[in-house]
Amino acid sequence: MKRLSALLLIIMMFMTGCSGPAVSSGMAMDNETLVYGSGDYTAINPALFEHGEINALIFAGLTAHDAENNVVAGLAEEWSFDETSLTWTFKLREGLTFHDGHPLTSSDVKFTLEAILNPDNMSEIVSNYKDIEEITCPDNLTVTIKLSRNNVAFPDYMTIGILPEHLLAGEKLTTCDFNRNPVGAGPYKMTAWDMGQSITMEKFDGYYDGEPNIDRIIFKIVPDTDARAMQLESGEVDMAQITAKTAGTFRENANYSVYQMRTADYRAIAYNFWNPYFQVHPELSTILSYAIDREAIVESVLLGEGAAAYSPLQMGPYNHDIINKFEYDPEKVKSLLEEAGWTMGSDGYYEKDGDQLAFTIAAMSDDQVRVDMATMCANQLQAIGANVTAETRPSLDWGGQFACIIGWGSPFDPDDHTYKVFTTDAGDNYTGYSNPEIDRILTAARSTSDDAERQELYHKFQEAMTVNMPYSFLAYVDADYVMKSQIRGITPETVLGHHGVGVFWNIAEWSIEE
Repeated sequence: MKRLSALLLIIMMFMTGCSGPAVSSGMAMDNETLVYGSGDYTAINPALFEHGEINALIFAGLTAHDAENNVVAGLAEEWSFDETSLTWTFKLREGLTFHDGHPLTSSDVKFTLEAILNPDNMSEIVSNYKDIEEITCPDNLTVTIKLSRNNVAFPDYMTIGILPEHLLAGEKLTTCDFNRNPVGAGPYKMTAWDMGQSITMEKFDGYYDGEPNIDRIIFKIVPDTDARAMQLESGEVDMAQITAKTAGTFRENANYSVYQMRTADYRAIAYNFWNPYFQVHPELSTILSYAIDREAIVESVLLGEGAAAYSPLQMGPYNHDIINKFEYDPEKVKSLLEEAGWTMGSDGYYEKDGDQLAFTIAAMSDDQVRVDMATMCANQLQAIGANVTAETRPSLDWGGQFACIIGWGSPFDPDDHTYKVFTTDAGDNYTGYSNPEIDRILTAARSTSDDAERQELYHKFQEAMTVNMPYSFLAYVDADYVMKSQIRGITPETVLGHHGVGVFWNIAEWSIEE
């Protein structure tokens, strides 16, 4: 969501892309190579950018997640927490190395966390680590992290990929060459990047969890989901995430396996509270939430592959099932608008204090699901007397737009994708939403280890949100992965995250049968 500086873009324009193995039309699958139809990347660095399936292949964290999204050991074999001093202690495994053979030590962990916390780096995930007060390294295998206040989700956040200090010390992290030539300690090491075409990775035989089975993985850059489906059919790619509509064409073909996987990934209309229009009319985000026919969106846009959304915690154990779900009720919308001082104008649209009820909903042009959702929402809002239109854009103008179709969601600790999204001035709060009560509740929820207390606090958070909505929630989106039937290792019951990320959690165990 944040963009690299212009300097990085200039540097990248003049860099010569490394050429790797050709990814040719009609490429037959072999037992050594898996070709994945991927979105595009301009930089790869887990300390800067949250999103990116490729991070799970190249990097490894002190902790990891298993098939049920529980926190398990990663580069660290054990960890502990001292409540008196608010200090986490992680013990690294012996003999760890980065892909270049250099030892991975506690100093690299310290360097990574300090890089995230450095405001010059504008990390998208900094809100997860803002409670860090001090980091020390008693020895090469031990790192201690003292917090200013408890953060019970901290082991989840230590899944972040560890960066190599020996390659990055003294470098400007946002513009350095490392972002095009990343070196981690994950199951695969990058060997070639043909910008805009493909990223090639070879297995890392020094991976802490065992040598991967598949020798080579190629991320073939195919941003358009329809194009991915065509390339699956032609044999140019072996696996891809595609839309429900195109996935259906593969279901009766024995040469492919289709996995419809649940996600914690929701879509919503995000209102820009920095925009003067919603500063003057903040009540609209709540009132208009009743104008959205979520079931129709699930059936029409997602072909039934998803669920109507009403909460950012809906797919986890902290969901509050009896809150106001803003069931579709056009007559209630009209009544609430009139109570708030809006009157129907002669042109068929509501108006108040000289302002027509009118705005645009933007959607990224490369995401057809969001484009279709924006169109349906605009039509539904038009039906109740709001002059709302949908527009597609190649990129989003967070400060200048009225509203957009946003996506968030995490299957991990409830602190993830709540604190950093909905608290005032948090790193991923892109819409200027500010609710002091929610700030207080989410701060308290991340600070207590008492699960019953956390449950109560997250219920209060969801209740408080329904009073002043930041979004009009739309739907949770299932992720359809289609792959050649020879591929083994995917765990279909795993609940995936934002953009369907998480399918590669156990990639080292995958194999390709003859």
